Amino acid sequence: MGPSQKPNVCRRLSRRALGFFSRDAGVVQRTNLGILRALVCQESTKFKNVWTTHSKSPIAYERGRIYFDNYRCCVSSVASEPRKLYEMPKCSKSEKIEDALLWECPVGEMLPNTSDYKSSLIALTAHNWLLRISATTGKVLEKIYLASYCKFRYLSWDTPQEVIAVKSAQSKGSALAQQAGIQQPVLLYLAVFHVLPFSLIGILEINKKIFGSVTDATLSHGILIVMYSSGLVRLYSFQAITEQAKNGVQEMECCSLESDWIYFHPDASGRIIHVGPNQVKVLKLSEVENNSAQHQISEDFVILANREKNKNENLPTVTASGRVVKKSFNLLDDDPEQETFKIVDYEDELDLLSVVAVTQIDAEGKAHLDFHCNEYGTLLKSIPLVESWDVTYSHEVYFDRDLVLHIEQKPSRVFSCYVYQMVCDPGEEEETTNRSCKKDCNNFKF
Repeated sequence: MGPSQKPNVCRRLSRRALGFFSRDAGVVQRTNLGILRALVCQESTKFKNVWTTHSKSPIAYERGRIYFDNYRCCVSSVASEPRKLYEMPKCSKSEKIEDALLWECPVGEMLPNTSDYKSSLIALTAHNWLLRISATTGKVLEKIYLASYCKFRYLSWDTPQEVIAVKSAQSKGSALAQQAGIQQPVLLYLAVFHVLPFSLIGILEINKKIFGSVTDATLSHGILIVMYSSGLVRLYSFQAITEQAKNGVQEMECCSLESDWIYFHPDASGRIIHVGPNQVKVLKLSEVENNSAQHQISEDFVILANREKNKNENLPTVTASGRVVKKSFNLLDDDPEQETFKIVDYEDELDLLSVVAVTQIDAEGKAHLDFHCNEYGTLLKSIPLVESWDVTYSHEVYFDRDLVLHIEQKPSRVFSCYVYQMVCDPGEEEETTNRSCKKDCNNFKF
């Protein structure tokens, strides 16, 4: 467990006002974020649902901007009320944006155009075009055609803000081939690009003959991560793991319908996050004792779901003849009536892990967002989400400084967006003060 001493916000503000951090501009920013982290995690702070909106098209979020109508309309989420930043011209279905990432210019590099110094949206269209769009105006700055032999659908960072991975939809083969029992050897493609300007590094085939029956694959920090339905995760092209062999294959001990997932920690610490239905493992690479040339993967810390042992488990049953029969059964680890982890993310500026845990009883599901210390895994704060959570719907939750945003996809393509902001309710404070004053006045005799 980490240190429990809480920082004094008032003292930090006083030191900042006196110029104690003036020698290094970066220290001022880190101090400000430290103050914000202390305010976010303190017990009295609340997150309030400030506005909710619904849409017939997908809703996405990137760094203070909410995108509607397949990224065509951009709205600022920083203000307490939504404010439209821009709206791109209408386009055909083949030109709509499927996925996008926010790119921010590197520091200390000379760039060819003045527009390159501003944030851009890296967008992937339905007809396989890769676009770079101005994040402030919506103008297309650069575009490149990918390929015609597969359907590219997903974007992710290989190296953050430098190299992107474009992943295709998984190939199921033609209907004719499926009827004939012919299996397609190539399951999916990964195309890797430098961002500015767009330049192809290479296209990788995830081939069944080489990798076997994989369920998914992704690229992160130059490491190919391949996932299997059996719960196995394999890491490729990482010499310290694959060649110098120890715990390079991780297995989550769980019994669930949904597969676990694994990825490199976004804080660039080299750690790995492995998420299952009832536990979050943060793993680290370390040298094997007495052998500095060999490395192993070990647990840094584990976050466990808050669960009680099922009371109905192993209860005896008495038959009509009086014979006692013991039932023995185990529930699935992702049983919806138990607290289950659904989303794990990292807030880089506040250095917090955010974990969404859900429990569904009957038709009503309730979720809460927990903030954990990124260094030790300690639970610092829990925020309940007021809207119900149906585990059969698709959900995304983002935590960004003082903002929490929940995007939900309901049946018939109805998308809902719930925005929470860190607020101090003055009405509640006034009511508490008035009650206190009234009590004091009643106890005072003139």
